[in-house]
Amino acid sequence: MSTFSEISRNGLWKQNAILAQVLGLCPTLAVTTTLTNAVSLGLATALVMALSSGGVSALRAFIPFEIRIPVFILIIAALVTMVDLAFNAWLHELYVILGIFIPLIVTNCIVLARVEAFAAKNPVWHSTWDGFMMGIGLTGVLAVLGAAREFVGQGTVFEGIEMIVPGAHAIRILPEDYSFLIGVLPPGAFILLGVLIAVRNWLDTRAAARARRQPTQPQLAAA
Repeated sequence: MSTFSEISRNGLWKQNAILAQVLGLCPTLAVTTTLTNAVSLGLATALVMALSSGGVSALRAFIPFEIRIPVFILIIAALVTMVDLAFNAWLHELYVILGIFIPLIVTNCIVLARVEAFAAKNPVWHSTWDGFMMGIGLTGVLAVLGAAREFVGQGTVFEGIEMIVPGAHAIRILPEDYSFLIGVLPPGAFILLGVLIAVRNWLDTRAAARARRQPTQPQLAAA
């Protein structure tokens, strides 16, 4: 359990793919115009990461070291193709909006980097959980960016949710004539992402400072 807990902490915070490693910036900046789009792509990536990590871990003993990268990419590509076809069949409107970014999961450096760094060296269940938690950590950041950009840019939340949940509607928070263009453009994503990274670094600095002070407290109490 301690191992799974550590994997969860790494994926969600300590080694977060976007906030800590700053990977996958292309979909991060392009797809987070709305919360719906951001979460949809994030969950698709999490599914691919979990399955590809588990598959690579199960097959790692049979994959020659010299050709491991092409084989890893082949496994990832097969899984992405399945996800792409599923989106096209069951969520076609969302599939049209996300467009090329679903197939581009194959070339997402987050997926291949985690397969090479963790799944190729660890047991199946640990690797599957690691891929899933790294994907959920990614999804969380995309969700925050998507919600913030959608609210700042057009004053709504859950725009396009009807593509996933028929009959549902976006929540309008600001007046209908409100718009702030930079919120939905890439510069707005850069600014918000920079704020999120700064907040994470600030929280880590505070936690480290508290950890350094903590051992001295019992000594002061004893004195």
